[in-house]
Amino acid sequence: MITVSNLAIQFGKKPLFSDVNLKFTPGNCYGLIGANGAGKSTFLRILAGDLDSTRGTVKMEPGERLSVLKQDHYAFDEFTVLNTVLMGHKEMWDVMQEKDALYMKPDFSEEDGMKAAKLEDDFASMGGWTAESDAAGLLSGLGIKEDLHQQSMANLSGKEKVRVLLAQALFGNPDNLLLDEPTNDLDLETVLWLENYLANFENTVIVVSHDRHFLDNVCTDIVDIDFNKIRNFSGNYTFWYESSQLAARQQAMQNKKAEEKKKELQEFISRFSANVAKSKQTTSRKKMIDKLNIEEIQPSTRRYPGIIFQPSRQSGDQILKVENLSYSIDGQTLFNDVNFNIEKDEKVVFISRDNRAVTGFFEIINGNTKADSGEFIWGQTITTAYLPMDNTEFFQKQIKLYDWLAQFAKDTSEDYMRGFLGKMLFSNDDIEKNATVLSGGEKMRCMIARMMMEEPNVLILDHPTNHLDLESIQAFNNNMKTFPGQILMASHDHEFIRTTCNRVIELTPNGIVDKLMDFEEYLESEEIKAVRDSKY
Repeated sequence: MITVSNLAIQFGKKPLFSDVNLKFTPGNCYGLIGANGAGKSTFLRILAGDLDSTRGTVKMEPGERLSVLKQDHYAFDEFTVLNTVLMGHKEMWDVMQEKDALYMKPDFSEEDGMKAAKLEDDFASMGGWTAESDAAGLLSGLGIKEDLHQQSMANLSGKEKVRVLLAQALFGNPDNLLLDEPTNDLDLETVLWLENYLANFENTVIVVSHDRHFLDNVCTDIVDIDFNKIRNFSGNYTFWYESSQLAARQQAMQNKKAEEKKKELQEFISRFSANVAKSKQTTSRKKMIDKLNIEEIQPSTRRYPGIIFQPSRQSGDQILKVENLSYSIDGQTLFNDVNFNIEKDEKVVFISRDNRAVTGFFEIINGNTKADSGEFIWGQTITTAYLPMDNTEFFQKQIKLYDWLAQFAKDTSEDYMRGFLGKMLFSNDDIEKNATVLSGGEKMRCMIARMMMEEPNVLILDHPTNHLDLESIQAFNNNMKTFPGQILMASHDHEFIRTTCNRVIELTPNGIVDKLMDFEEYLESEEIKAVRDSKY
């Protein structure tokens, strides 16, 4: 358990948050949310003991262990993968090193023997005899194959290191676990493994994530940083979001009677409570939203961008026809013999166990890359807009943001341009920024504005939520649900896919798996999984 009392922090004269009083208790998973700059990372650093608060205290129960997901991918390069995970339990690792050093002494004495016996007892009490097999199990669950376990961390890719560091944080069943963006660089199947792991974790978890489906499936509570305060709400992210939106609508209707407002909120809570069992965090084990005090619900100060795609014309019956398409990189076949038709009203998610396959396919149908063989044909009525995963080439010119967007606009009048920039939450000061110094999130919002100007009837989206904050992701997702054209997309955002797409096409080295069905059904079907496995 972590107890936060009268906590406050400020930088200079500006307070980030103050008067924070919270208890994080075992058996619960807390999703920490807040707009960019609200202080999520700062709060985690205070909890971890890496940053001193201006005032107040953070305490754990005596003897409890805190584990934190490390962000430095090079810190353990001199160690093996397995030892890096074992180091997650520092006390046990120190005992291991001390007893191994004793046994290696050439003049091993009786006193050394007594000390070694004590260390062996301590080691056993910490679960040391199963430590290596436990660590190996975590690594395998996170997609790190056994032949890498004795490899040096320096030999691993960045994505593999992320998974090892996550295994390190989980290792040894810590009493308190702090996870900052744990799903970054994980594929969908590994995210599902982590969801199941945390749903059955009996201690205290505090997590920051932009993955709404993940937050919904693991969180019992949402801890919101807003109004320079940090407040706890029972329930998952979707409940927090929908309740804050309801409160905002009610606030806008000032003439609504208090009794009517309360009744509407009570009905909302009851409706949501009935769906809680769908979450991995079940009501039998966790406190949930039925304990929420209605008076606690209030509007958020968050700002959501105005992402609205409006096609200039409807698409005809012929959308996209793909015939015998194949593609390889450096002699490795990424997909082969791909054949399909896209029909009207279809929103398709493309997946593959190798991300290069989907990106390569999107680059081919956008005319940026040549396939090894085969062809594709767009319908005559089709207008496309493409959001590439790597947008670096678009931001090479030393020009102001206004001029950057003007490159893609049919109408460069000031009102028109400022309207699009305003929808993407760029202020007057932001317009003067140089395009080369924009953050990843700002670049993505620029790319979305560029696409909106094109008024397409087909959207091609390669990981559209990358670099976006929760507010932008939510706004983007909301519009994709109602977009009247076709969507071809790839994403690691489970919720974005689930609520948008009605067809799944998996690209493999031996053809495709093509199903007109719900994404979750596709992932959970054992029959389909067997077909998928046979094609790799």
